[in-house]
Amino acid sequence: MKEATSSFSDENLLGKGGFGRVYKGTLRSGEVVAIKKMELPPLKEAEGEREFRVEVDILSRLDHPNLVSLIGYCADGKHRFLVYEYMQKGNLQDHLNGISEKKIDWPSRLKVAIGAARGLAYLHSSSDGRIPIVHRDFKSTNVLLNTNFEAKISDFGLAKLMPEGQETDVTARVLGTFGYFDPEYTSTGKLTLKTDVYAFGVVLLELLTGRRAVDLNQGPNDRNLVLQVRHILNDRKKLRKVIDPEMARSSYTIECIAMFANLASRCVRVESRHRPSMSECLKELRLIFCTNAKGLGHGF
Repeated sequence: MKEATSSFSDENLLGKGGFGRVYKGTLRSGEVVAIKKMELPPLKEAEGEREFRVEVDILSRLDHPNLVSLIGYCADGKHRFLVYEYMQKGNLQDHLNGISEKKIDWPSRLKVAIGAARGLAYLHSSSDGRIPIVHRDFKSTNVLLNTNFEAKISDFGLAKLMPEGQETDVTARVLGTFGYFDPEYTSTGKLTLKTDVYAFGVVLLELLTGRRAVDLNQGPNDRNLVLQVRHILNDRKKLRKVIDPEMARSSYTIECIAMFANLASRCVRVESRHRPSMSECLKELRLIFCTNAKGLGHGF
């Protein structure tokens, strides 16, 4: 691992997370990979070890083009490493409001939303005898992009296999990321597949507005994106004011934006039973993509 990352040099650092840093590395075969070096503080060692084992267990079961691939792992003494496929364009949040100079256009944003929806729909599916999985930490920094802006979901450390034949799992601790928390899950401890749908809705709002899920630079009443825009998502006149100004006006139609905003508004409903499933989200997003292309006269 040291050799692959030039002794974990800062030049190869791709990002930092709750339990470590991710580096770009080159294996002896020449393959470029992303290596997560787990850093476990003594007080959180058991928690970090659990996340490491969950990630290995879950990614070993899964194979889908919209989920990041685990190439290998290493557990040597207290050292823990995870080796993933390398995603050239980094994470979605950086392209919306971070380090990326050129902001992505609307068709590319729709493509990202469709890819992420496909990945979550696969996780939630019980076909082929698989047990549905709740990701539990879906967010824009966990949506990685390749050179073609195809999305892959990453970071499965908090993921949970749903109890067989049940749609709800009551958890003692509420885990996830502030800004993406399903309000029903936080108030009751009941984890469902719709917990991911809420977080997906937040990412849809990020794609629409170019804003962060939580922006601490804003005043107390404007920090939370959902609370900021929820009431205007189905008002076409007001909706225009929250569309990301960095997007070229020639890349979208208002009809398509309205359909997208309506889907996002249903995903972030307070009661989970009123939210669509991920397979329904995927179907709607495909229709929105086609509607946008037709509206711009691109055809197929």
